[in-house]
Amino acid sequence: MENQALGLAEAIARLTPAEITVKRVRWRRAFDWLPVGLKSPGMLDPAGDAPFPTEGQPWPDLWIATGRATLPLSLAARRLSGGRTFVVQTQDPRIDPAGFDLIVAPAHDGLTAPNVVSITGSPHRITPGALAAAAPAFADRLDALSRPRVTVLIGGRSKAFDLTEDHALALADRIEAAVRAVGGALLLSFSRRTPALARAAMTTRLSDLPGWIWDGSGPNPMFAFLETADHILVTEDSANMAAEAASTGKPVHILPMIARKPPGKFARLHADLAKRGAARPFDDVLETWTYPPLAETDRAARAVLKAMDRRNFPGPQSR
Repeated sequence: MENQALGLAEAIARLTPAEITVKRVRWRRAFDWLPVGLKSPGMLDPAGDAPFPTEGQPWPDLWIATGRATLPLSLAARRLSGGRTFVVQTQDPRIDPAGFDLIVAPAHDGLTAPNVVSITGSPHRITPGALAAAAPAFADRLDALSRPRVTVLIGGRSKAFDLTEDHALALADRIEAAVRAVGGALLLSFSRRTPALARAAMTTRLSDLPGWIWDGSGPNPMFAFLETADHILVTEDSANMAAEAASTGKPVHILPMIARKPPGKFARLHADLAKRGAARPFDDVLETWTYPPLAETDRAARAVLKAMDRRNFPGPQSR
């Protein structure tokens, strides 16, 4: 979630001079369950960052927040700043949108209101420049690998999907066959949500392929994996991973998971990506195609600046 807020902030900073400050907050356990309207800043865990300026410090021109924990603070920032701070929330807040100056929400959530900007997927930090800058640090592991290079991003258990050991093995068999068929190399990364048994099963089954299965130790190579990839395989449980992959302009193959409930918004997202020519269901063949890379975070950044200008807010200098 931090990458959503930071990605949008960085996109705005590419358009106008800005200073970005990151605040990480959390609520005391005893109060975390309370509805948004009953929470107050005094209930925050002091181990987190103080969200608001202290007395005498200026309020930021722009506030960007993501996630349920930030909702009471975003509402308070708009009020306490006396309108000095333009408040942007990403994701569907599931409360009245009128409480925010602007909401940047995934189109697949279906949220509509005059102050809602709908984008495909969610804001993120993937840009051609960021990927190119990340690659040299991992050149010693990647440059010698054969092509095509197949980057695989595996998610995990969620409210909508599951990844059992048996299903992980079945996916691994399909991935192995596809990579071997083209004589390519595998670049595999797991999510924090990937169940341990599924992770172990896929690692064991795919370890004989040329490439790199990142075990979570050392610097994260995901940006380099995306930069060097010729194909990207993404499990269907993560809207973020799919949108990030589609920003590369490279073929995105969607891997099936075990559905725990109707796919709903995920099906809508994948249909949107398919319509844009970015993604297709994985059919065991590493077919190549092209499409204009998605640049939805940049589009959202322009919408934020346009809305601020319309409301006569000053250009952002901090978040």
